[in-house]
Amino acid sequence: MKLSRIIATFFGIGYIGKGAGTIAVLVVCALLYCGTSFHVYSSHRLLLLALVLMAAGVASASQVEKDWGKDSSRVVIDEALGMTVSLLYLPLSLMTIIPAFILFRFFDIAKPLLIRRTEALPKGWGVMADDLLAGIYTNILVRIFILFI
Repeated sequence: MKLSRIIATFFGIGYIGKGAGTIAVLVVCALLYCGTSFHVYSSHRLLLLALVLMAAGVASASQVEKDWGKDSSRVVIDEALGMTVSLLYLPLSLMTIIPAFILFRFFDIAKPLLIRRTEALPKGWGVMADDLLAGIYTNILVRIFILFI
């Protein structure tokens, strides 16, 4: 299997079919939560992970677009990036992960507030940009949520 397909499908999750994006997001949430439990989580590492996911996602999504078409449902690395950005520089607990999960999936599926427009960007940039923006919106709203709790 090509490396670009492994990356684009977030290690094969994209091949699950219906619900693969949600499963990819749940996997990211579980890994981050476990990272806090084992004391390997840090906000700086999460930022580095987001940068790596963005670069790898743009490259791999651009590659697989040739075979699978534009923004194939098998490409779920964008969801992994979006969920990672949703939690950047936030305290990781169930009180932040659960609302971030719900909000991110809402923004990712509904695509309000200019999110849909970013899909028009060329190649892998359009695939990744909509989830990046959804993650930014989610992060902002979770910060507001934290202020009121």
